Amino acid sequence: MSLRDRFGIRRWRGTTVTRLDREANESDIESLIAFARSRQGVEFFVEPETFATDTTAIAIAHDGEWTRRRVGSPQVIAKVARDLGLPVYNVQLTGYPQRMRDWNARNKDRRIDPGKPGDAVSRP
Repeated sequence: MSLRDRFGIRRWRGTTVTRLDREANESDIESLIAFARSRQGVEFFVEPETFATDTTAIAIAHDGEWTRRRVGSPQVIAKVARDLGLPVYNVQLTGYPQRMRDWNARNKDRRIDPGKPGDAVSRP
């Protein structure tokens, strides 16, 4: 990671770092931004940190296509969403949108591993 903390990952991460997963880095955030800029109707959904994984965010397009990446903390994706003018939701409060489940059902052959946060779920 560079000395600059463009997205605030180090600043908002806090002192606890998940031990079983790698930490979020700038390339994770850049992947979410690239996904959001290349698709229409993108919304971000924040997933909480667990014992095994860092805080993650899912970017979901209007058609339900999605990708998940580590973000380090909810404040990081909130800043990214604000900069892009896109909404961000807490998945614990809203749940996952139906369009995401519909996309998964239509594209089972395109899914890699939805159980591994931070890995792309849909192939380009």
